[in-house]
Amino acid sequence: METTRPRTYPRPLRSLAVRNFRLFAAGQTVSVAGTWMAVVSQDWLVLDLTGDSAGALGTLTALQFTPMLLLTLHGGRLADRRPKRQLLVLANLASGALALALAVLVLADAVQLWQLYLFALGLGTVNAFEVPARMAFVGELVGPDLLPNASALSAAYFNIARVTGPALAGVLISVAGTGWALALNAASYLATVAGLRAIRPAELHLTPPAGRGTGIRDGLRYVRTRPDLVVTLGLVAVVGLFGFNFQLTLPLLAKTVFHADATAFGLLTTAFATGSLAAAFATTGRRSRPAARTVTGSALAFGVLEAAAGGAPGYVSAAVLLALTGFASIYFAQAANHRIQLGTDPRLRGRVMALYTLILQGLTPLGALFVGWLSARHGARWGLTAGGLVSLAAALAAWPATTRRRPATPAPAAAPVPAPPAAPAAAPAPALEAGHGAASDPLKPLALPPLPPARTVGPDGPTHHRAGRPAPDERQRQT
Repeated sequence: METTRPRTYPRPLRSLAVRNFRLFAAGQTVSVAGTWMAVVSQDWLVLDLTGDSAGALGTLTALQFTPMLLLTLHGGRLADRRPKRQLLVLANLASGALALALAVLVLADAVQLWQLYLFALGLGTVNAFEVPARMAFVGELVGPDLLPNASALSAAYFNIARVTGPALAGVLISVAGTGWALALNAASYLATVAGLRAIRPAELHLTPPAGRGTGIRDGLRYVRTRPDLVVTLGLVAVVGLFGFNFQLTLPLLAKTVFHADATAFGLLTTAFATGSLAAAFATTGRRSRPAARTVTGSALAFGVLEAAAGGAPGYVSAAVLLALTGFASIYFAQAANHRIQLGTDPRLRGRVMALYTLILQGLTPLGALFVGWLSARHGARWGLTAGGLVSLAAALAAWPATTRRRPATPAPAAAPVPAPPAAPAAAPAPALEAGHGAASDPLKPLALPPLPPARTVGPDGPTHHRAGRPAPDERQRQT
């Protein structure tokens, strides 16, 4: 379905011409700003209650992300089967109720450490269902042509909120206390709910829901036949596990290394988020699926910069290096996200993006416990430095896979002139590169149609100009 869009937005912001996306983005910006206020408040509260315990902060982070490890794939399956807008409304209402309960406890001066642990576990459970639905919902808001731009703008508003949220939290904690910062977070969820309720369902680009015969294993089998997705997800796993522990490393760096107050901690987090925001805007012009070398090269840069940030001699130099690290982290995450989303059949996108979320965020409990132990034993600097070095090693290991030349596609598949019509089953399907489909696809229950006969397949997989559009002439096929 085509949505009429006025041509009044510059190209980097073109997805904002879609009314439904504007409403969703506005609500999310407010809500995510509240979330980052809560992150800063929560971390600062744990350090105050425990006497700057790195172990307690690591436990809190682990509890928040453990449900992602256990439940995200189920959340992705649910997102493929149920209306995503309805799931997102319910998830945001549940998160708002949890946030309100915590704010009341803090304002009443009755909060205890175990209650913070319980809140983190509950929020993580809701996120395991909300995140896959939200990622897949972006495609329904704008359609396949605008998906790369909308995904980049989603990262942009996330990081706008990441810039403003911690800075506001630092000031508010110093002036009024953590309770009021948490109360504002609870109220912010209403913005997302209002935006979702105002969306026009008739203008959504819906795909048929997955039937009951398809499940989590179908999504895993699909990924297994795609080496390009496997390499990307493997790199995301290592970087996410060891490198993306900033919720733990930044408060420890601010408080135990630079002996900063809440305001200075908020500004340090804001510096990181400013770099992230710049990277998000830098990717808004992307129109097609990123090359594998783009993903790996950005991971290399991230590893070098994070390791350098861990060794920064002073507060100002740390802030500068963290801004650069933030840029590299989001550029890498966006490149990986786009490579996976634009290389996935839309009917499986919920489950595949759930796997991406599981790998990027669900492994955080293990990484948080390791980084927390390392920081407690050797100092907060090592939490950043070790994460950067491991990420660098993973990117170097993955680099050969991005430059390896695959066997050329047989001539009939690349011929510019379509082959004449043939009788049914008279000729075999054209050969594809390994992992991009075969005649005997294990996803038989999905009954995905075959690829068109005349198509060039390059070393980075099929060309994706209109991936996911229901029209059969240009639709990406993976069987």
